[in-house]
Amino acid sequence: MPDRIIAFVMAGGQGSRLQPLTAARSKPSVPFGSRYRIVDFVLSNLINSQIRTIYLLVQYKSQSLIEHVRKAWTISPLLKDQFVTVVPPQMLLGESWFQGTADAVNQNLNLIEEHGPDLVVVFGADHIYRMDISQMVAFHKEREADVTIAALPVPLEDAKGFGVIAADADGRIEAFQEKPASPSPMPEDPDKAYASMGNYIFSTDVLIRALQDAQQAGETDFGQHVLPRLLASKHRLFAYDFATNVIPGINAYEDRVYWRDVGSIDAYFNAHKDVLGAEPVFDAFNPDWPIYSSNYQGPVARVLGGQIDNTLLGAATMIHNGTRIKNSIIRREAVIDEGAELEDCIIMDYVHVGKGARLRKVIVDRHNAIEPGATIGYDREADAKRYKVSSGGVTVVPAGQPNIFARSVVGRQGRGYSE
Repeated sequence: MPDRIIAFVMAGGQGSRLQPLTAARSKPSVPFGSRYRIVDFVLSNLINSQIRTIYLLVQYKSQSLIEHVRKAWTISPLLKDQFVTVVPPQMLLGESWFQGTADAVNQNLNLIEEHGPDLVVVFGADHIYRMDISQMVAFHKEREADVTIAALPVPLEDAKGFGVIAADADGRIEAFQEKPASPSPMPEDPDKAYASMGNYIFSTDVLIRALQDAQQAGETDFGQHVLPRLLASKHRLFAYDFATNVIPGINAYEDRVYWRDVGSIDAYFNAHKDVLGAEPVFDAFNPDWPIYSSNYQGPVARVLGGQIDNTLLGAATMIHNGTRIKNSIIRREAVIDEGAELEDCIIMDYVHVGKGARLRKVIVDRHNAIEPGATIGYDREADAKRYKVSSGGVTVVPAGQPNIFARSVVGRQGRGYSE
């Protein structure tokens, strides 16, 4: 019989460094690329890895994420162990929200008891990557591990900003180092170190005992509390080298070990560059390992004219004559009027860019109308008086009013197409 596995996806992050994109939504709910949300990547990895009992633990500003999961992530109501379901704080153990990653799972021990799994997968929802988690499961079983932690090889100098894992040649963890001045190198590559990806596989009985011990000790976090305690008590903890993970359908020109934390505006903006070009670093087109998302039923994009260079267009986008668009991502139901110029921009859903407007290195959040002739991204000082400008010079126009749509979408059956 195959292993019974359930997954907890930690999707409650505030994403404060992504403000104003997280002003009304949690970080996992932030749009990415021409049609996805950040949360879609971890959920797709789980589904593609045949792990389909998935609880999404939410907390801050969760309504947008709840709506997205409701509309996009219905698997099969006929199979009781195949679902993606949202779990807000139930307060079964007291009147408090989730106090940390371990506390979030501990507050939902009843779900583990209900399913009786062999293994529990605990993954974050904040990163852009592809991963076959079944290979990490196989590694966990081969090592007879109590806990396996996904580890990303990073250059030794960069490792100073991460939680570092010191491990032996077999992957057995020897120590945890939090942003160390002198990171321990990987046993087989002295120029790199293992950075914890915050993704874990637990043997169920070990997890339950560890969470019970943590609750008694007032400890709430896996990385800070639970895992160091398990290591000190001589449990078998292993680091799984993410670089050994093999995904079918990856092209030769892609970064095979692609993993990005998009926790800041600049990191988020730069990750979008990775999906552009004839040979993108991260190619969203991969029928062997698809990224699933919205079941939006609107029509394809319509391009009436203009000069478009290295740009992704979302469904139902309208591009008018005389436009100039370069190195940009335009999400669904956006309208770009005549003479508008966009360079290095991310234009989100339902945005209307007016005639003759000029935008450079700008993120425009949903439901906005950029006035005709507006200029954004050319004068940092002027932009900073109206919008947030990141340290890397990215100007962010916050979300507008939800009743603002770029196209006329009010019909007899209600407002527009379902996302």
